[in-house]
Amino acid sequence: MNFAPHDYQAYAINYIETHSVAAVLLDMGLGKTVISLTAISDLLFDSFEAHRILVIAPLRVARDTWPAEIKKWQHLKHLTFAICVGTPKERKAALMARADITIINRENLQWLIESSGFPFDYDMVVIDELSSFKNHNSKRFKSLLKVRPSVKRIIGLTGTPSSNGLMDLWAEFRLLDLGKRLGRFITEYRNNYFVPDKRNGQIIYSYKPQPYAEERIYSQISDITISMKSTDHLQMPELISSEYEVHLSEDEINRYEDLKQELVLDLPDGEITAANAASLTGKLSQLANGAIYSDTGEIIEFHDRKLDALEDIIESANGKSVLVAYWFKHDLSRIKKRFDVREIKSSKDITDWNAGKIPVAVIHPASAGHGLNLQAGGSTLIWFGLTWSLELYQQTNARLWRQGQTSGTVVIEHIITKGTIDECILKALSKKELTQNALIDAVKANL
Repeated sequence: MNFAPHDYQAYAINYIETHSVAAVLLDMGLGKTVISLTAISDLLFDSFEAHRILVIAPLRVARDTWPAEIKKWQHLKHLTFAICVGTPKERKAALMARADITIINRENLQWLIESSGFPFDYDMVVIDELSSFKNHNSKRFKSLLKVRPSVKRIIGLTGTPSSNGLMDLWAEFRLLDLGKRLGRFITEYRNNYFVPDKRNGQIIYSYKPQPYAEERIYSQISDITISMKSTDHLQMPELISSEYEVHLSEDEINRYEDLKQELVLDLPDGEITAANAASLTGKLSQLANGAIYSDTGEIIEFHDRKLDALEDIIESANGKSVLVAYWFKHDLSRIKKRFDVREIKSSKDITDWNAGKIPVAVIHPASAGHGLNLQAGGSTLIWFGLTWSLELYQQTNARLWRQGQTSGTVVIEHIITKGTIDECILKALSKKELTQNALIDAVKANL
């Protein structure tokens, strides 16, 4: 296929080529992979400013999306690539290939740098989903930071750089510019832009931004950052977000309230305890979905309201393929028991879904949130169980609501158990609130 870049794509390609350090914040569906690959090709073979490229990506994106994009476009056919995933033997074979582009999943980054036995001689690094390096205490962050001084060009790609707040940005930009703009140390960043929020004496649990901190931070990073929204540049399909409400019986409501108020729920089949607000939200979410894990790990069925609703929605789809997002493992097992579904896990699953061969597919947001192109297979996404993570929520929706979606309308259907924490989660997501604080505050407000 021939690549005729949109104006915004040509701008982004040029930006990458002319900036040795760049944060490219492209909204879902804008084609960040082909943009990056086009710039890589130019840097390798036109300007000769790069020689060995390392791409770091989520596992399925590394294994499926990047190779598929290289094969898809005619102007990229000359690029050689090696996929450094799988067993140590398979990974070493990929490294020995000495390809133009080595694509590795982020879980194996520490192995590559510290244990593989191969020299880290990449002069350009592309981080697909820069937001996955927001934790400065993670092994992947520390490993990459060790070799960062030897990397001449580095590009960070993401659509959601600070899904959990401005504090996320420090680690991401520390990797990009070695601390030049936001400081070399997290304490320096906190002192410059934040003030203590929740605390107990000298112990500080959280921070909140100073007045105008957001503007000051963005001003600091503006010279190496571009940001583009899909709605500004694409004829996106219409997005319809709706709620399918289910209602508990009076007895089920009483038992739900017991857990919420007393933090302990006695059921005939076992006892579930919730020690704090954060774990309680998980228990309440499980109850809202229809089942719960006992203290011994057994699944205790609570109600079938959401399964009934899912059956109604699938039936009303009249044979059109639907994608179902679940959160808990018992959600998946109960859905599988009731319906003929297939999990989207492998490359073949993705291919079959996009070919229209899977009437009902199920995905977990944490494994399918980033980078998978599923828009060819359907236009209806059903949230059986919600996540507090705004990033995972938006990214999962973007598997269908993105460029290349042939349907004029994408429907995001939320199955919501009325009078439960489902309503709090959906409210937090709709307000684009932040994960952990919204989660805990919502529960505290109800206790």
